[in-house]
Amino acid sequence: MKGNIFLVGLMGAGKTTVGRALAKKLNKLFIDSDHEIEARTGVSIPLIFEIEGEESFRQREAEVIRDLSARRGIVLATGGGAILKPENRAYLKSRGTVIYLRASVHNILQRTSRDKSRPLLQTADPRRRLEELSRQREPFYREVADIVIDTGRPNVQFLVHSILSQLDLLPDDPDTEADIAQSVGSQVSGATNISPNFPMTQPVSSQNHAPTISLQVELGERSYPIEIGSSLLGDRERIARLISGRQVAVVTNTTVAPLYLQRLTQTLQEAGKSVLEIILPDGEEEKNWASLMQIFDRLLAAKCDRKTTLIALGGGVIGDLTGFAASAYMRGIPFVQIPTTLLAQVDSSVGGKTGINHPLGKNMIGAFYQPQAVIADTLTLHTLPDRELSAGLAEVIKYGAVIDAAFFKWIEDNIDKLMARDNAALAYAIRRSCELKADVVRQDEREGGLRAILNFGHTFGHAIESGLGYGKWLHGEAVGCGMVMAADLSHRLGHITAIDKERLCALVRAAGLPTEAPNLGVQRWLELMQVDKKNEGGQIRFILMKPLGSYLISAAPQDALLATIQQLASGDMSR
Repeated sequence: MKGNIFLVGLMGAGKTTVGRALAKKLNKLFIDSDHEIEARTGVSIPLIFEIEGEESFRQREAEVIRDLSARRGIVLATGGGAILKPENRAYLKSRGTVIYLRASVHNILQRTSRDKSRPLLQTADPRRRLEELSRQREPFYREVADIVIDTGRPNVQFLVHSILSQLDLLPDDPDTEADIAQSVGSQVSGATNISPNFPMTQPVSSQNHAPTISLQVELGERSYPIEIGSSLLGDRERIARLISGRQVAVVTNTTVAPLYLQRLTQTLQEAGKSVLEIILPDGEEEKNWASLMQIFDRLLAAKCDRKTTLIALGGGVIGDLTGFAASAYMRGIPFVQIPTTLLAQVDSSVGGKTGINHPLGKNMIGAFYQPQAVIADTLTLHTLPDRELSAGLAEVIKYGAVIDAAFFKWIEDNIDKLMARDNAALAYAIRRSCELKADVVRQDEREGGLRAILNFGHTFGHAIESGLGYGKWLHGEAVGCGMVMAADLSHRLGHITAIDKERLCALVRAAGLPTEAPNLGVQRWLELMQVDKKNEGGQIRFILMKPLGSYLISAAPQDALLATIQQLASGDMSR
C-alpha cells in the first residue's frame, strides 16, 4: 500500500467520518480538503461559491490537493468534485491509495437533507441534482479508485474494517470483531450543518452517570479533540495521549489548585512527564498584564523550551491567560485546556480565543491560538459554587437562543436537572454546546462574521463588567442579564414575540441569573458599549434573536436602545 490514503466520493458519502476513524486506526494525520480551504481563506465554502463562483473554488481546491497530496502519512478526505480536474486525478492516483466511498442518492439525501452548507444542493429539486452529479462523476471516481467501498451500512467500524481488510492491514486484535458488532452507536454522516445529532425529545438518563464523549474541532492542521466525561483528570492513558511533550507547565489559581492540582500532577508524572506548577491569584480582576508576566517569569526561570506544553487548569480566566501566554512564549508553544467550570467547558476553552483585559475594555488584548486538546472532567463541576454553576448556564442558554431552538427547549425541560448537577444532563449540555461552538468556529475561526453570534448578550454584559469593575459580577451573570436586555431589544424591534422574550427571561431566571441590570447611567452605558470589538464605523452592533433559535447582527435605533436601558438597567449595583 502507498503511504497516503485518499478518500473520494459524492458529498455526504461519509468521507470525513470514515477518514477520521481510519486515520486513528492507522496512526496517520487526518485532513479534510474542504476544511483546509476554509482554514486558508478564513471563510466558509458556501460563501466562496457565492462570492467567487464554482470555478474559482475548484482552482483553490486544486491548489490544496496539490499541496496536501505531496505530504506523507496522511488520510485525506477530498471534496465531492475534486476528481473533476485531470491534475487532481493524477496527483491522487500517483501519490497514494485512492478509496472510493460509494453511496446511493437515497442515502445521501437522508444524510444531507438538513445541511445548508452544500451549495450544489441548494436547488428546488436536490434529488435530481444529485442524480446528475452522480452520473457526471461516477466515471472519474472509478478511474482513480484502487478500492471501492459501499457505504450503505451506517456502521463506521464495519466500514473501517472493510477498508483495512482490502488493504491487508487488519490488526491481530481479538476485540476487532466485538467492536464491529457493538457498533458504538456511530453513524456515517456527511452533514456539517448546525443541527442536533439526535432528537431533542430524547430524555436525559436518570442515572447520574454519562460515558466519555469525544468531539472534534475541524480546523485543518489545527484541528483538535474535545473529550467530555467524569474522572478524566486521573486517566493516565488519556492524559498521555492528549498532552504531548515530556515537560509540561500547569497554570492554575489559588482556588482550583487545592482541589485538583495534586491529582493532575500525579497523573502527568505517572505518564512520564516533568511538571512545573504555576499558581496565580483567583479572580477576573487578575486577568491582566501582571499575571501574564508571572507566567513568563516562571517559564523562563525554569528554562522551559519550545517543546514545553502549557496546561490551563481552571476557569475562563486561567484558560484565556494560559492560551495567550502559549501564543507568545518563544513565539508559540503547545497548550491544552482542562476547564474546571461549566462556563469554561461549554465556551471559553473551545475556539482559540485568548487574552487579557484592559481597564478600557474586556478581552481587548489577545490572540487567536488553538489548543492541542480540551479535556472537560464533569466531576469538577460538583465543587463549583452555585453562583459559578449558574454563570456557566448562561453560555449554555446562549447557544439555544441564537442557534438551536430545539436545544433551547431541551434546556427549558431539563433546567432543574442541570441546577441539581445531574451528570448525564451536564454532559449532554456540554456536548451540545461544544458541537454548536465547534461548527461556528470551523466556519469562522477569526470572527470575520458568523462567529460574532457567540457574543449574544455580551455587548450589554461586557458593559456591566467594565462599569462595575471586573469581578464584581461573574462573567456569566453579566452575560445572562445581557441576554435579557438583548431579548428586550429584539422584541422592541419586532424580531421576536413577547412570548419568546418571556421564555428567555424565565429561563435565565430559572438558572439563578440576574434579569435586572445595574444602574450605570444611560451615558455611561453608551460609552461602555462603544468599546466593543464587534462595532463598525462607530456604530454599536448587537447580536439579536430573529426569531428565537436564530440570529441577526445589526445596529439598533437609538430610541429602542435607550428604552431597553432605561427599563432594565435600574437595579442594584451588587450581586
